[in-house]
Amino acid sequence: MVQHADPNSKLIAENRRARFDFAIESDIEAGIVLTGSEVKSLRQGGSNIAESYASVEGGELWLINGYIAPYREAKTWGHDERRRRKLLVSRKELARLWAATAREGMTIVPLKLYFNDRGMVKLKLGVAKGKTHADKRESSAKRDWDRQKRRLLKQNQ
Repeated sequence: MVQHADPNSKLIAENRRARFDFAIESDIEAGIVLTGSEVKSLRQGGSNIAESYASVEGGELWLINGYIAPYREAKTWGHDERRRRKLLVSRKELARLWAATAREGMTIVPLKLYFNDRGMVKLKLGVAKGKTHADKRESSAKRDWDRQKRRLLKQNQ
């Protein structure tokens, strides 16, 4: 029996640059507190998380500089496009994130913004360490070599 993808689950935005700029060590899923016009705008696909990051401040986790396009139909009661949005994680995960950023010098980077199978907006966060210029060159060279290797194997078959 063929299983169809759930119509509620949908990728909204992806931070493809994060895997190039950072070495992702672990990832977690977090909920996000949104207003009605923000959810409707996300359903239309207007968002960008490329320049955003997450931070633990005052015992809470916040998404900073995440962009959600304004919803045209909500003229009077719209939302601020780049406001700080609260992220929902368990206390245990929050403590782990705080320890990683404060003690170990890690960064919390948003990787994907999506609707899950229940239609709720979720944000996949990665706990990451920044790459140096040499690390970026090395990963680029490895990616090129893997691509060339696949090409050669495909020609030999």
